[in-house]
Amino acid sequence: MRIVIFGAGAVGSVIGGRLFEHRARHGHDITLIARPAHCAAIRASGLVINDPSGSVTLHVPVVENATDIPLESGDVVILTMKTQDTEAALDELARHAPRDVTIVCAQNGVENERLALRRFPFVHGMCVILPATFMEPGVVDASGAPHNAILDIGGYPAGTTSAGEALAAALETSGLVSRSVPDIMRSKYAKLMMNLGNALDALVVEGENTVALSAPARAEAEACLAAAGIDKVSQDEDRARRAGVMELKPIAGGTRGRGGGSTWQSMARGATTTEVDWLNGEIVLLGRLHGVPTPVNEMLCDVTRWAAATGVRPRSMPVAELLARL
Repeated sequence: MRIVIFGAGAVGSVIGGRLFEHRARHGHDITLIARPAHCAAIRASGLVINDPSGSVTLHVPVVENATDIPLESGDVVILTMKTQDTEAALDELARHAPRDVTIVCAQNGVENERLALRRFPFVHGMCVILPATFMEPGVVDASGAPHNAILDIGGYPAGTTSAGEALAAALETSGLVSRSVPDIMRSKYAKLMMNLGNALDALVVEGENTVALSAPARAEAEACLAAAGIDKVSQDEDRARRAGVMELKPIAGGTRGRGGGSTWQSMARGATTTEVDWLNGEIVLLGRLHGVPTPVNEMLCDVTRWAAATGVRPRSMPVAELLARL
C-alpha cells in the first residue's frame, strides 16, 4: 500500500517522516506532497525532525503535485493542509486518483470530511494531537513526548474499516499512537473546542490573560453543540487518552521550542489566510443554524481575517482592544 501525505507542513511532515523512518516495520511506501520550498529543501538535504529525544534526517520521497504520484486503488491519501486549501487539493486528486483511494482528513475542524465525501466514497477522519512547529523549509520541530502524536482514526461519518485499522497499525509501529475508533467525530469536535483558542494565540500580546475572551468563546461553542445535538469527547476522556502517552517537552539540543499554534505559525510565515473560518467560524455557523448568539467567536473570525489579510504582526493586539470590538 502507498501512503501519501498531501500538504506536508508541520503535521504532515511528522506523520510522513515517522512512517518513512519505520517503513521496514509496516512495509508501506511513503511519499510526501509539499509546497515548492519545503519540497526542494527535503530533496536537497532531507527532512529534519527535531523532538525531545534528538534529531533525525530522513530522505523521504517528496513531490510538489499529486499528479506526480502513480496512485492506485487501495492507496491512502492523508490530507494535512489547512481547510482553506482542501478543495483545491481534492480537485487535483479527483482529476488523477482512482475513486476507491482512501482519503484521511488529518486536519483541524470538522468540514474537511464533508468536502472529501462529495468527491470520494471512502473517507476517514483523524483526530490530530501533534504539537509541531514548521518555520523553516526542510525542518520540523515536534514537541510531544514520549510519542510525537496521538492520531486516532475512524470512518466518516462513523464506523471502523480495514483500511483505517491498517493505517492505525502502521502509525503505531512507527512510534506514533493511534487506534481505530467507531466515533471519530466525537474526538474531532473536542479538538475543535481546543482550537477555538488558536485565534487568541495568534492575535493577543504574549503574556496577557485571555480568559475574558476564551471563556465566553467556549461557552458559546458548548451552547451551539448542545443546540445541534452534537456529542464530543469529554475533557476527562481526553486527559485519560493523553496520560502517559504525550506531553509537551523541550526540544533536545536547544533548538526552537513550540512558538505557537497553527494559526500563529501561518501569520508568522506571512500567510494572508488562516483556518479561523473552520474553527471559530464553525461555531458561528452552528449558532446561525440553531439560533444561538456567538458574538465572541464572530469577532475573532472578523479580526483574524483582517489581521492576516493586512499583515498585522502576530501577538500585537491587547485583550482590551479585542474586547472593545464586541
